[in-house]
Amino acid sequence: MNERRLQILQLVNSEQRLPVKHLAATLHVSQVTIRKDLAFLEARGLLRREHGSAVADQGDDVQGRMAMNYAGKLRIAQAAAALVPSGETVMIESGSCCALLAEALAAAQRAITIITNSVFIAERLRPFQATKVILLGGEYQKQSQVLVGPLVRQSASAFFVDKLFLGTDGFTNAAGFSGKDLLRTEAVKAMAARANKVIIVTESHKFGRQGVVAQFAVDDVHSVVTDSALPPQFTADLRRSGVQLHLADVGDDGKQTKEERP
Repeated sequence: MNERRLQILQLVNSEQRLPVKHLAATLHVSQVTIRKDLAFLEARGLLRREHGSAVADQGDDVQGRMAMNYAGKLRIAQAAAALVPSGETVMIESGSCCALLAEALAAAQRAITIITNSVFIAERLRPFQATKVILLGGEYQKQSQVLVGPLVRQSASAFFVDKLFLGTDGFTNAAGFSGKDLLRTEAVKAMAARANKVIIVTESHKFGRQGVVAQFAVDDVHSVVTDSALPPQFTADLRRSGVQLHLADVGDDGKQTKEERP
């Protein structure tokens, strides 16, 4: 994913639809080059091509949400991937940042095993032969492409891992971490029961919001991986609670992170 393709994604998501000729003129490259870039982005499910234009694909599913602020989410995912040593087995729950984390681990070819309840993640990792994927059983939620219900708990009980990575829909000091879907939240709690460390991987704008379902108290969370736009009050509150922070620099090239420890 080069810088020009990231720019295309940002422009298309901002305007919803842009002609190929407009993108070529804006980025000072040929229309042939733009069409190749759009084919690459479309193959990754980040936009659609229609009648000589690029169209944002902003559905509520994981793939649609992944295209929003793709570069920022990729930085967060890369920061989270740095926490996983070669050969480790980890659990990863569904979500756009988590899907990019799983892909980053697989692309590094470090013999990682990923246990997940996300059909989307399992399918996305199909090209990466060096990465072993274990898909937990359960009831299939078609929109979110995750498996939920009692079978997730039963399947997860067969494993024990050091780290579970998951997203969140919100955090407030009063409510802790929260979600929007009861069944998904129950599934991730079952996965958390089999992990030493619960690691939240999310964008900073989720902080200050509150979902409708209690997810985790702050004391239950080992680390948070987010971007450096995290408001200072939450940085201070999380550090006081003993949570380790890994902050991907906003506007950076995606390789640098800074870590704050309590």
